[in-house]
Amino acid sequence: MNILGISCFYHDGAACLVKDGEIVAAAQEERFTRVKHDPRFPKNAARFCLRKGGLTIGDVDYVAFYDKPFLTFERLLKSFLASAPGGVRSFLAAMPSWLSRNLHVPKVLERELSYTKTVLYTEHHEAHAASAFYPSPFEEAAVFTVDGVGEWATASYGKGEGKNLTLMAEMRFPDSLGLLYSAFTYFTGFKVNSGEYKLMGLAPFGRPLYRDLILSEIAHLQPDGSLRLNLEYFDFLGGLKMTSKKFARLFGGPRRKPETPITQREMNLAASIQAITEEAMLAMANFVHEKTKKKNLCMAGGVALNCVANGRILAESPFSKVWIQPAAGDAGGAIGAALAVWHRCLENDRPGPFGQDRQKGSFLGPEYSNEAISGWLSEKGYPFEELTADNRAGRVAGLVAEGKIVGYFDGPMEFGPRALGARSILGDARRAETQRIMNMKIKFRESFRPFAPAVLAEDASQYFEMNGESPYMLFTTKVKKERRTSLVAGTDDLPLTERILRRRSDIPAVTHVDYSARVQTVHKETNPRFHAVLSAFKEQTGCSVMVNTSFNVRG
Repeated sequence: MNILGISCFYHDGAACLVKDGEIVAAAQEERFTRVKHDPRFPKNAARFCLRKGGLTIGDVDYVAFYDKPFLTFERLLKSFLASAPGGVRSFLAAMPSWLSRNLHVPKVLERELSYTKTVLYTEHHEAHAASAFYPSPFEEAAVFTVDGVGEWATASYGKGEGKNLTLMAEMRFPDSLGLLYSAFTYFTGFKVNSGEYKLMGLAPFGRPLYRDLILSEIAHLQPDGSLRLNLEYFDFLGGLKMTSKKFARLFGGPRRKPETPITQREMNLAASIQAITEEAMLAMANFVHEKTKKKNLCMAGGVALNCVANGRILAESPFSKVWIQPAAGDAGGAIGAALAVWHRCLENDRPGPFGQDRQKGSFLGPEYSNEAISGWLSEKGYPFEELTADNRAGRVAGLVAEGKIVGYFDGPMEFGPRALGARSILGDARRAETQRIMNMKIKFRESFRPFAPAVLAEDASQYFEMNGESPYMLFTTKVKKERRTSLVAGTDDLPLTERILRRRSDIPAVTHVDYSARVQTVHKETNPRFHAVLSAFKEQTGCSVMVNTSFNVRG
């Protein structure tokens, strides 16, 4: 039985192939078109999945789509009507794609892939929940999902038991933690559905001075983590912007224009909305534990990529273990839709034994042979040296130890937004200048953005305040106190560019301004070659940590 999962049309188009319940391949369309967060139909990703599975489109039994377009269309129409006449421009902008494409998924599949068989649809948050629970290492678990909006839902919770997944309740549009966070992303001058990472990275430079104001005027937070938005402050219901003029008046002036200097106001706004998000997520987790009585938790949805909030849930909630879908945003919906069809619709059991997830390290994308790579390099006339399995790890580690920055391209590409040691840029975490060089000269991105540490799983507790695993770089924790460097009083009052340069630990390139780090634990079982590189680096330097960032440039 071959099931092709598809997500597209909103953001992060992706495809996934599930063969007899096994995730064989998954990829995002952006990796082929190089259009970041490409929302278009993932024809290139789908064709790759079929190639990797050794299939033609005729071998596919079902296509599973991660959303119910008519429910989403209903929400859009009601939103436009509720905001009329102000929503006319948005209505006119949206209708052509809906009437020609979004409501006609079978026709698009026939045109792009020549697929004419059955198309099955999951609800958006059902796909998120399925992507979180079914590949997880747990036989039973609570599940909760949080994002901007999918059809009408903005968050949901339930429980998974074996092949059964039951969603128990949901929060509904327009009340949305994801849209609230995106509104502040927009107001601070970053791009919605792309710049939320930047807002999270900026938060430690500020103080949550606006927290009480936000909770009293804009978003009323309930004990269970749900919230009600005051729509007078927003323009997303039928407009073309996230926030209204009233929002700007509340915070003392218009939104920051993109690419202009970041002021203390933006830092404090980032700190405030991040604090509220952590508070809401932790309250949700506590409520879900109370209702489900499960010891393990699975999470998905775009807000589940907020690794700072995830770290607090892992450390402070009653759950023993937490597993988050590595492609927690809409891309992961392709996996969820396919697995929901296999387990919920076709009623197939989940294979044991449990204890290790079925995501295969999330290395589910395209890969290239040595022959293909060397042939391409020769054809283009690029100089190269071919390494053997015996000297490869040591050579890479040696270059990094010398202070070089290494582009590391190895094996199947990662599925999801994090570089996990297949398409990575590596650097020496011990050198303070690594962070500046990588941000300014290689990635061409904002100087305040932190880099993640990749650490040997067996050594993680020597560097970070953590006892569990974080193979997918989805939890933030603190650098251990004994590794920190004391800062001179008054450092917090320095300009942003100067505060970044202060050395905070003996691994300064991966230590953020608040001593936090978004850790990736590298395991020999799922990533043996990258584990070998880190092991060689440890042997040469005594340090088990490298900087690991995605093999791309900004945008």
